[in-house]
Amino acid sequence: MPFAQIYMLEGRTPEQKKAVIEQVTQAPHEATDAKRETIRVWIHEMPKENWGIAGVSAEDLGR
Repeated sequence: MPFAQIYMLEGRTPEQKKAVIEQVTQAPHEATDAKRETIRVWIHEMPKENWGIAGVSAEDLGR
């Protein structure tokens, strides 16, 4: 049973997250011939103030 974890900044719509899950599910299905119903995808959303680039939070960078 393939597992995939996706980390992204908060702020995506439920429809966008659903699209990510659908697309990510397709890759291991094609690569390993695993049945789609056995593939698990987790999305971990990070608050913008908990993530940064070069010492500056994503929130302060406007991302």
